[in-house]
Amino acid sequence: MSIVEAEGDDAERTDDGEREPDPSDSLRTFGAVVQALREHAGLSRAEFAELVRFSKHTVESVEQGRRMPDEAFVDRGDAALGNTGALRRSAPFLSRAEAGLAVWFRRWARLEKVAVSLCTYECRLVPGLLQSEAYARAVFEGTIPLLTDRKLDTQLTARQKRQRMLLERPTVPFSFIVEEHVFRRRFGSAEEMRELLDHVLEASAPRNVTLQVVPLEAGLHACLDGAIQLLETPDGRRLGYSEGQQNGRLINDHKEVRLLHQRYDTLRSQALNPKESRGLLERLRGEL
Repeated sequence: MSIVEAEGDDAERTDDGEREPDPSDSLRTFGAVVQALREHAGLSRAEFAELVRFSKHTVESVEQGRRMPDEAFVDRGDAALGNTGALRRSAPFLSRAEAGLAVWFRRWARLEKVAVSLCTYECRLVPGLLQSEAYARAVFEGTIPLLTDRKLDTQLTARQKRQRMLLERPTVPFSFIVEEHVFRRRFGSAEEMRELLDHVLEASAPRNVTLQVVPLEAGLHACLDGAIQLLETPDGRRLGYSEGQQNGRLINDHKEVRLLHQRYDTLRSQALNPKESRGLLERLRGEL
């Protein structure tokens, strides 16, 4: 879950009228290679643009990662830069950024799609995969700087798209551990709060989804350093992810990931079991 699955700066309109999303890591890397090879060849952007028969503006956009190069650009560019094959070989690995996701969260979001298990501990707000539409909108509306209506809608769409994983991947275990105070934090009207709790109860009902609540009386525990996410890839790698203010960190160091798993497993034993957790949420709903 990302607190701010932000779209970022406005996208650039390409020559054919399409709009590119924010630069992805692969587009930035490809653009840097194009620029490095061009400069090594002693060509200005204008000279290179003439050789590849694209505008200087297009060359600049590709080099800055703001435009997806088409096949003609790649072929002509490779020919103009010495036929090294660097551009042709790297072009198949290019991918567009996903609108509505923060730059620092995109790599983790891609890993989520193929993970064979996913664990989430949250102490700040309801995990993105469990949020109701009204709750997610309230989170995005509170973002600083304020978002335009278009960006807010883009973020909501991205959030709802991620949430479909819970239903579309019924054999993948999803584990959530959430602090009780997260569900007690008020937003909107009482009806919206009831809607949130109903949504969480429904989303966590499938057999592959486990929700545990850490009650207020549980006291201090091993995960107080902050929210964490853990996953396992199809090839058996275990990775972690942590997030702060305007940043996120993918954790692949084996020792650190093992430590995070130990903390998560310890907290799992300290939290209410799934049945007790559902009972607590139902009681909170009844108090509204």
